[in-house]
Amino acid sequence: MRTGLDRLIREGASAAGLPRGARVGLIAHPASVDARARHAADLLAAHPDFRLVRLFGPEHGIRGEAQDMEAVAESVDRATGAPVVSLYGVGEDSLKPTPAHLADLDVVVHDLQDVGSRYYTFVYTLAYAMEAAAEAGLPVVVLDRPNPIGGLAVEGPVLEPVFRSFVGRYPIPVRHGLTTGELAVLFRDVFGVRCDLRVVPMEGWRRAAHFEETGLPWVAPSPNMPTSETARVYPGGCLVEGTNLSEARGTTRPFELTGAPWLDGAHLARTLTEENLPGVLFRAASFRPEFQKHAKHLCEGVQVHVADRVTFRPFATYLALLREARRQDPLAFDWRRDAYEFVRDRLAIDLLLGKTGLREMVEAGTSTAEMEASWAEDLARFAPARERVLLYRA
Repeated sequence: MRTGLDRLIREGASAAGLPRGARVGLIAHPASVDARARHAADLLAAHPDFRLVRLFGPEHGIRGEAQDMEAVAESVDRATGAPVVSLYGVGEDSLKPTPAHLADLDVVVHDLQDVGSRYYTFVYTLAYAMEAAAEAGLPVVVLDRPNPIGGLAVEGPVLEPVFRSFVGRYPIPVRHGLTTGELAVLFRDVFGVRCDLRVVPMEGWRRAAHFEETGLPWVAPSPNMPTSETARVYPGGCLVEGTNLSEARGTTRPFELTGAPWLDGAHLARTLTEENLPGVLFRAASFRPEFQKHAKHLCEGVQVHVADRVTFRPFATYLALLREARRQDPLAFDWRRDAYEFVRDRLAIDLLLGKTGLREMVEAGTSTAEMEASWAEDLARFAPARERVLLYRA
């Protein structure tokens, strides 16, 4: 298969309806690579059809060195010599390119590998860029890439407007089953982010395919997304960020491992196993996070092993995990209370869940089946909009 980047480099400016010599501002990160693991910035800088003028770095930076919610500074890209504008600074106003950033460009090119979860901020960097480009009269070219957890399954509540933030700007489900190019069309055609949008679609991608079937190299798009297996659990695993449990940052298995110094991992694994959730195994595990929550302290908890990636429901699985961890010690368990992605007046877990009353269901010990039923109507209402923007049918 070929990604949008592979097609653009092979076919040149005509693949995106651009003139030869187009002045490019490229939004990229470490995973912006072609099938031979060559970075988009290097490829565009060397291509006769393009003039690479500026790079834009999303959260974590153009080369992926910054941790989550860590402000990224302006810089110069050592490989290409291009200036790098940060689209993740100290405040919300840093998330959107300014008119000065776009004044000497002919096009904004977006090539960020997404992971298929509503919380992953790269798709909102795209939305902000679409807004800024529309104001500047510039086209936006999205080089499409696979949804690494497949393009069929849809899961979780649709975001309610009251929970709008940089981990969820639009009413989409947690696991949306769309590619970045399809999300861009959704933003334009359904949510009104008007701009001259041009998607360079992939060739040979099947909606049922998970990343391992694409033949493409996996490059971590962010520091704690080391493998495609991490992406598979992330629609649920990210919920741990909204608690005082460790999501095992600074280990080799972030988001797959979850724990805290006060948890009984063996008991947690037993209670979750007894629920017979589909496609998943739970193993009692101990780990020591290197940074952030419970840094350097021994944590007990579980490792989530995906046994069947087709039937596995990550969002529901981790809701059950949080429920049982809280049930084990309601006094030690707590929701994250500090600022989260520039928001200070709401709990992080509520921003991530995106649905009124769902946190309270976890606190009340509600069954997994009842929690899943609470968002069934949300998904039914979202389905026609999703169907409208699909670029790949098979």
